[in-house]
Amino acid sequence: MVALSWHRLKEIAWQELNQPKYLVYCKGEPLGTKAADVPPEASSVNYDQCFVRDFVPVALVYLIKNQDIEGLNGEAVSSRAVVGNFLATILKLQITPELAKHMERSPGMMPASFKVENDTLKPDYGERAIAQVTPVDSCLWWLILLQAYYRACTQDSTALHTDLFDGTEPQPKLRRAIRLILSLYLSHRFDAEPMILVPDGACMIDRRMGLNGYPLEIQTLFYAGLQVARQFLKPEEPYQARISHRLGRLQRQLCEDYWLDLRRLRVLYQAQSEQYDASPSADTEDHFFNKYNLYPESIPYEHLIQWLPEKAGYLVGNLGPSHLDCRFFAIGNLMGVVSNLLPPAQARSIMDLIYLRHADLLGEMPMKVCYPALEGIEWQLVTGCDPKNKPWSYHNGGSWPMLTWMLAAAALKVKHPSLTEQLREDIMKAGQRLIHDRWPEYYDGGNGRLIGRMARRYQTWSIAGILLAQELLDRPQNLALIHFGEPLS
Repeated sequence: MVALSWHRLKEIAWQELNQPKYLVYCKGEPLGTKAADVPPEASSVNYDQCFVRDFVPVALVYLIKNQDIEGLNGEAVSSRAVVGNFLATILKLQITPELAKHMERSPGMMPASFKVENDTLKPDYGERAIAQVTPVDSCLWWLILLQAYYRACTQDSTALHTDLFDGTEPQPKLRRAIRLILSLYLSHRFDAEPMILVPDGACMIDRRMGLNGYPLEIQTLFYAGLQVARQFLKPEEPYQARISHRLGRLQRQLCEDYWLDLRRLRVLYQAQSEQYDASPSADTEDHFFNKYNLYPESIPYEHLIQWLPEKAGYLVGNLGPSHLDCRFFAIGNLMGVVSNLLPPAQARSIMDLIYLRHADLLGEMPMKVCYPALEGIEWQLVTGCDPKNKPWSYHNGGSWPMLTWMLAAAALKVKHPSLTEQLREDIMKAGQRLIHDRWPEYYDGGNGRLIGRMARRYQTWSIAGILLAQELLDRPQNLALIHFGEPLS
């Protein structure tokens, strides 16, 4: 394998992504990109659809590049126009109160994906998901991308899609869509605020992985989405006060209850159970207030006490009654850093952990979607013996190239030069493998050396993940596209 330069790797990745075969068209307009380019004779399942979460890294590359790309008929298509079309399309497919009367879905919901048949949009609101689980993260990713699009195009207001913005002002229909999203996410249910209660399969990990309850990924995306919604609504909006109140409580709960480092681990080890109804003591080191009734026997101390560095920590994957999921989940932790949910010291601790545990979390193909993998009887019980999620594969400890862009953004956010330098080397090695392997969706094995057994090739977010990481590292000012409010005090 001939070694490629940093610049040549970027060039090849952009050339691959800038191909008309990936574009999804409806009535002559490019609306986004397919999840993957799957040969006609292969079983595509739903990889020929345009997914909201999959399109985000592609869209960010399009916004940064701001170049014409080749259309299906050889015409030049503005890359930013494709992003605007995508956002407007998802807005059009949002379930309104009028539509909800004829559908078994809630108003405000946006589809997980869409495809085009005979110039007609065919959205998927979870009907094609395992167990038809509702895509809780779609609206949140749409809001995050909306902010990036607005920031990229405001210097030239003519570049803003007319269905979204009137000049630089949000259209009334856009504000209505955001209110519908807020009515959906801020509605009163049987669960306690400020978190969102969701089932397994409601996020990027869309198969049974023990994430029912309050998975970290959804909570950090929720935090970012609320910040974006606040930006586009008028100051006098009644929702503004509810957003501010919810943000503060959400931030405090995640940073306190979800945080795990050696100090917290030592406290948990000494915890007395059946203290959940007591008043918290001021001296939590000596009198632990066990409001979740966590039993020390349920926490893998032997692994964690050896694995956690002295000055590092992370946000655990899930938390509930007598349950602390100590797995490291990449998207939740990285979004916690990027969205400014975490105070600087905790954000730095997460990046220190990733740097110091490079072999475990990044390996040969950055980076693992979660660590460690579920194995043995635990894998059988939690995943239901799911063969796709066998240990160190797919969502169960598999390595996903698309996560590289979030890792680069987080490293730049906390100004971690050692990790940033290491990441450049990782991208060079990973990029060459991805080109040789034809851009697989994920890799298997504890070190990420095996192409995923069921991985599709020419995956658009694999291409975009590496390319976007390079663009961010080369021009850190591009982080402004995904800048959120400052951490709450």
